[in-house]
Amino acid sequence: MIQPSEFARRRKQLMRMAGGDAIIIVAAAPERLRNNDAHYPYRQDSDFHYLTGFPEADAVLALVPGRAAGEVILFCRERDAERERWDGARAGTEGAVAQYRMDDAFPIDDIDDILPGLIEGRERVYYHFGRDVDFDLRLISWVNRLRAQVRHGVRPPHEFVALSHLLHDLRLYKSRAELRLMQQSARIAAAAHVRAMQATRPGQNEHEVEAELLHVFRKHGAVPSYEPIVGGGANACVLHYRANNAPLRDGDLLLIDAGAEYQCYASDITRTFPVNGRFSAPQRALYELVLDAQHAAIDEVRAGRAFDAYHQAAVRVLTRGLLRLGLLSGSLERNLREETYRAYYMHKTGHWLGLDVHDVGDYRIDGEFRQLEAGMVVTVEPGLYIAPDAKGVPARYRGIGIRIEDDVVVTDAAPNVISADVPKEVAAIEALMAAGR
Repeated sequence: MIQPSEFARRRKQLMRMAGGDAIIIVAAAPERLRNNDAHYPYRQDSDFHYLTGFPEADAVLALVPGRAAGEVILFCRERDAERERWDGARAGTEGAVAQYRMDDAFPIDDIDDILPGLIEGRERVYYHFGRDVDFDLRLISWVNRLRAQVRHGVRPPHEFVALSHLLHDLRLYKSRAELRLMQQSARIAAAAHVRAMQATRPGQNEHEVEAELLHVFRKHGAVPSYEPIVGGGANACVLHYRANNAPLRDGDLLLIDAGAEYQCYASDITRTFPVNGRFSAPQRALYELVLDAQHAAIDEVRAGRAFDAYHQAAVRVLTRGLLRLGLLSGSLERNLREETYRAYYMHKTGHWLGLDVHDVGDYRIDGEFRQLEAGMVVTVEPGLYIAPDAKGVPARYRGIGIRIEDDVVVTDAAPNVISADVPKEVAAIEALMAAGR
């Protein structure tokens, strides 16, 4: 759990970066209807959560550096016994101050009267335009109201600045508390993958295996960090396969890409394994090639290496293996230069991980890939996808899709694989599946 003092430190750091003449405005995620009057499960906006830990909708955070009456102001819903009987407890303005360490809190219904006065006199407004169009229009209306009073001495802001410019670089470096939550998220996801491996049998449906994942997530107080991919056979060649409703056939591989979200922090794990518990020779040849590529890539996840280094390491191993297996021809360097491997491996080898599965943070600085630094967390996920109708490919390889993905913390020493609790070596997978039968 992240303590209120850590959220307070984040706010202080962001205000120092913004400067004493700025105001920072962050809105909570709105509730969204699924259909008619039924809502989707509520998930707080990641930036709002990062700065407050406040779990409710209908809230707005204003950070006003140097304000004598308090720099940290939260607008939120008031306590309401009738609504709380239907929807659950609210913190209210008193709870916002007492539990979440806000300097001051006001009812959200009073925001039109109060927030323009906080904006007045500030040179810059840091804000996320484009996330919530309705709130964008309200903010513009407040600023226009101030501009209309310039002749009366009112000072409207002169500049709008994308909040991501400052905030998302902060989020890229994980604290010890964040890493503990991410480790727990990875443990839960790993346990779910292990259960799914042990439960899989020929003749089941993909959704039955998905149910095993969801059981473990909810048992441990987590939810899926994204819609799980459970793709058997050729479905594994569909990178963002979502149907999860096909029968699992004896002799096919099953690709599961599923992560848990625990206290808003995500994990992202992929494993590929045989439905019947035993790899065939062609499956094993391709699988061990992907695994070798992942090992090589993980070894490059080190402080001081360029972000792209681990992708290049994976690509080199995959291309060399594809040449050895006869799926590519010519020299290694020519194939790397011409990116011929993209016929079978068309995505990058990883991304940032944190509050979001595809977490925030720039991958390049001044046009160059940024260097990895301690505290960053990445996924490492090479794969091979041989389409069922791939031309010029031996029949034994067609329709095979494989991806192996782990979550890796960059440290000042060796890479820390926090998702290692789920096996990925061929012998370990086969032994696990045999034990479950």
